[in-house]
Amino acid sequence: MEVKKYTPKDIHLLAPQPGVYRFYNKQDTLIYVGKAKNIKKRVSSYFSSSKQHSLKTRRMVAEITTIECTLVNSEYEALLLENNLIKKSQPRYNILLKDDRTYPYLCITKERFPRVIPTRKVSPQLGQYYGPFTDLRAMYRILALIKQLYPLRTCAYSLTAENVFKGKFKVCLEYHLGNCKGPCEGLQEEASYNQDIAQIEYLLKGHLNAVKKDLREKMCQAAQALAYEEAQTCKEKLDALTTYQVKSLIINPKVGDLDVFGMVSDEQAAFVSYLQIKNGAISFTQTVELKKKLDEEDGDLLPRVILNFREKYSSTATEVLTNLPLSIDLNTLAVTVPKIGDKKKLVMMAVKNALFFKKERFIKNERYQEKANKILLLLQQDLQLQHLPLHIECFDNSNLQGSHPVAAMVCFKNGKPARSEYRHFNIKTVTGPDDFASMSEVVHRRYTRLISEKKDLPDLIVIDGGKGQLSAVVAAMKAIGIYGQVPVIGIAKRLEEIYYPEDPYPIHISKQAASLKLIQQIRNEAHRFAISLHINKRSKASLQSELEAIPGIGPKTIEKLLLHFKSIKHIKSASTTTLAQQIGNKKAALLKTHLEAYS
Repeated sequence: MEVKKYTPKDIHLLAPQPGVYRFYNKQDTLIYVGKAKNIKKRVSSYFSSSKQHSLKTRRMVAEITTIECTLVNSEYEALLLENNLIKKSQPRYNILLKDDRTYPYLCITKERFPRVIPTRKVSPQLGQYYGPFTDLRAMYRILALIKQLYPLRTCAYSLTAENVFKGKFKVCLEYHLGNCKGPCEGLQEEASYNQDIAQIEYLLKGHLNAVKKDLREKMCQAAQALAYEEAQTCKEKLDALTTYQVKSLIINPKVGDLDVFGMVSDEQAAFVSYLQIKNGAISFTQTVELKKKLDEEDGDLLPRVILNFREKYSSTATEVLTNLPLSIDLNTLAVTVPKIGDKKKLVMMAVKNALFFKKERFIKNERYQEKANKILLLLQQDLQLQHLPLHIECFDNSNLQGSHPVAAMVCFKNGKPARSEYRHFNIKTVTGPDDFASMSEVVHRRYTRLISEKKDLPDLIVIDGGKGQLSAVVAAMKAIGIYGQVPVIGIAKRLEEIYYPEDPYPIHISKQAASLKLIQQIRNEAHRFAISLHINKRSKASLQSELEAIPGIGPKTIEKLLLHFKSIKHIKSASTTTLAQQIGNKKAALLKTHLEAYS
């Protein structure tokens, strides 16, 4: 379905209804997704009263060339659609609710006589997963409790009825220790084993009372049947479960299942602490930092945070507690800001965790900055610089036998990579493998532009190379009149020698010195960044030549494919329908046939 596109001049045509809006730049790349109760009013606000917006918001608005809108029935539906679009496209200016860490789960496997195993890889085909666990000790504590309560097998044998009947397996030491009842030799019935698994599922879901009730019933039945040893075993298991429950953080069994969110923020980030409560006990906690991209308000961020955490951690609670009122109604989900009682205490606990996390990050950043300042002071002394090199830029070239020459510039501020300041350069005026001329060109282009845009020059320029590259850079700096204003050095790879302009002899900094290690880190980052562009450029050239060999596929079609799919791998993996959306049915079929024939 084709979606109507608007330009910033057409915003008066937008509908004053709830929905989702999407901003695109001149490359037709999605840069922002937002929701609104009134799309026309919300989108118009970006293009009016620009002085009230932050620099980040003004920068985004300057990039907008196209606007798309999707109308929905309510603000809640807009929130769901916005959330899905952000997850799918990950636009540049949206906060991305992601966590790169891999947490462990407990998995009840899908097999005859299932096992309970810890794992970090989630594969739905393997079994039913419970977790994730942010605390490994908590996971192993509950795993130890399961082993204490229920004798399960730990072997990985394929215990099919046929294999067990044929007697393919023998009981192991776990059986003789009483930790397993020997299903591998048919010594335990499947129905009995599955009853234990059902109780384990209750336990992992946090329904401890159901497990305790089952153990009490078994204990009473054994006592009535005068099976006192079995009754004693049940009692010991009941005591173990009670001890585990006491060690868990119990709030109040009457509060039931809840999701609790505490959010605090500043101009740069929001800190969110999440508590998952089951049967009045805290079963899971996590605190995260969300870097703000624009002028996001806490009340606008929190609804999406709630949806993401509930989905990620499979929450079924029907009530959510927060410390902030939400800007929208989350449909059937009851969201409250408690004022008194146990629920208020839970919210304050979440807020306390969020504040502690915020303070911890602040202290960590301060310590890092203190360490960075010491290194920069040492670098200033070692290089005999007049000013502290808070802003360092480093250049590197990359080519393969003169083909696809490129260059890169990386920027470090306060001793840390400032990746938004990184720049790639395609060499325009140099033919063949001439590193000196290439370096001169990119330095000339970089600082001519900075001067024209009235931006600050760096405190130090680092060149990946020796005397030859450094001399070429000095000539470029003299041509634009900044030589003498900014210190420049070259670092030669072989002996890690530092060269100064117009000085034939290098200086040597101790290989263990933190100052040299910082220079090496900056140089290596520039090399990595240059290589990444060079590889990308070569792969695109290879892709283009491969596509040019297909009859009926012309330059315009190739350009469309390159802009959308980026690589031959993505084109080959795309379906004919997906290709047809870009280049039409006939060409898509032709392209797919050719690629499949020669793959």
